Amino acid sequence: MRLSNKSKEILAGPFSKNNPVIVQMLGICSALAVTSKLEPSIVMGISVTVVVAFANVIISLLRNTIPNRIRIIVQLVVVAALVTIVSEVLKAFAFDVNKQLSVFVGLIITNCILMGRLEAFALGNGPWESFLDGLGNGLGYGIILVIIGFFRELFGSGTLLGYQVVPDVFYQWGYVNNGLMILPPMALIVVAVIIWVHRSKNKDLQEN
Repeated sequence: MRLSNKSKEILAGPFSKNNPVIVQMLGICSALAVTSKLEPSIVMGISVTVVVAFANVIISLLRNTIPNRIRIIVQLVVVAALVTIVSEVLKAFAFDVNKQLSVFVGLIITNCILMGRLEAFALGNGPWESFLDGLGNGLGYGIILVIIGFFRELFGSGTLLGYQVVPDVFYQWGYVNNGLMILPPMALIVVAVIIWVHRSKNKDLQEN
């Protein structure tokens, strides 16, 4: 199925020039909290993508029947139901990762990206466009989490996905893992570096 130019922009825009984390500055808290390892970063990115994509579709389908005065409540109920499903799936099939993510799976419901997309897009667009918007924003969020988790685990633990990638000979030569990388403040610094690199490549995002 070929996507129109508009659909491609809706889907791909959040990957770079409209990224929810490094451009809109949304979802920063979870980006700092769950990215000390690559695996939970990947799982969190997938979880948020699933929730925001399907929440967008559901709210889009209901948008003409939801009374304006209770729209936030309806959105929260939809998101809470989807988050509960995701949480139960993780408990069943990825229990160890679910334990690493701890309360942050449940706190997906408070993720700014979710409510932002429901309010800004799903309430005013059709289900297909809303699905693409949710998918794009979820993947855009997930890409940043994976990048942060990659560097934090690599330099903080010398591993990736739990497997040692730094050769033992490096440690014999005196190499030492940087323990600061697994602390939340370093996640903020990694995010700042990503933002700096991104804006250096996208001049239109720079403030005059």
